[in-house]
Amino acid sequence: MLKLILKDGTQIKGESFGHPLKKGEFVDGEVVFNTGMVGYPETFTDPSYCGQILVLTYPMIGNYGIPSESGENGLSEKFESLKIHLRGIIVSEESSENTHWEAKKTLSDFLKKHKIPALKGVDTRALTQKLREHGVMLGKLTHESASFSKKMVFEDPNTQNLVAEVSTPSKTILKAPGKAKASVALIDCGIKHNIIRSFLERGVDVIRLPWNHDLSTVEEKYDGVFVSNGPGDPKMADKTVESIKWAMKENKKIFGICLGSQLMGLAVGAKTYKLKYGHRSANQPCTDVINDKGERCYITSQNHGFAVDEKTLPNGWKVWFRNANDGTVEGLKHKSKPWSSVQFHPEASPGPEDAAYLFDEFIEQMTG
Repeated sequence: MLKLILKDGTQIKGESFGHPLKKGEFVDGEVVFNTGMVGYPETFTDPSYCGQILVLTYPMIGNYGIPSESGENGLSEKFESLKIHLRGIIVSEESSENTHWEAKKTLSDFLKKHKIPALKGVDTRALTQKLREHGVMLGKLTHESASFSKKMVFEDPNTQNLVAEVSTPSKTILKAPGKAKASVALIDCGIKHNIIRSFLERGVDVIRLPWNHDLSTVEEKYDGVFVSNGPGDPKMADKTVESIKWAMKENKKIFGICLGSQLMGLAVGAKTYKLKYGHRSANQPCTDVINDKGERCYITSQNHGFAVDEKTLPNGWKVWFRNANDGTVEGLKHKSKPWSSVQFHPEASPGPEDAAYLFDEFIEQMTG
């Protein structure tokens, strides 16, 4: 048996699956929820979840198993990175039987391989309601023998530089099949692999750079700069902010996704803030508010806990997309410079591909 202990003293028992925790062992994390019905292999391997304990609201998880973990050149074929970045998982019901033709192992075996503890038999809807009322909370997954104490220390992952933990350690170059139409300098803050695949499939070579790589020292020729998604507080990725500032001074073409949008905001002097419970799902409606043909709404995949404060945007910038649920900023665009970003994930994985055209627009901008 395992137990979830929240910072407010709430204790929830359940059955252990995945990596077992012995007496005295625990994992800390920020307890958040995701409302997606499918896509758990992609979700669990998304580096943006680094430092978090994830509650899944869909009642049964694991029914179609886990596909092959194959890949080459440091790029996974089926997942969004080469490992699970979550610190723990909480579900209502775990399915130990696979019913998908591509399944190679069970969810439990997958979690055991990556040493991720998981809790099942929990009323995840009630837990989600609690998080909706309070906001995301710090918590621990522990052995059932542990008990809450007012002296108990809860580690806040947002005080750490999680980007440094998940970014690529060194520069690599990935070639698109055939003759490339462009090349992009990609700053990896914890990138989802489908972003890289989206560029390669469209004939764009990728120069993959660590989060703190000095962009001004890149010797390879490139046509634009891309800033990726990633975990934690954007203020921690100060070196990436400096690279964006340099790219703007050089009038480079820049596009950012998720954390990349927040970092672009910081680079131009705007401020970011923490959302009460964040946006983590595959069905978030976002409205393009500056479309020449009038406003248009897209259903998007999202995973973030911070946002750009619209009131702090400097002159020359405008909100491009807005969340149709709560009105928060979901995209930025400069009025005259080739700089733009979106807070959601046009590459999906998991989720709808309604906004995949944004890659084509950026590539057209690079090659135009």
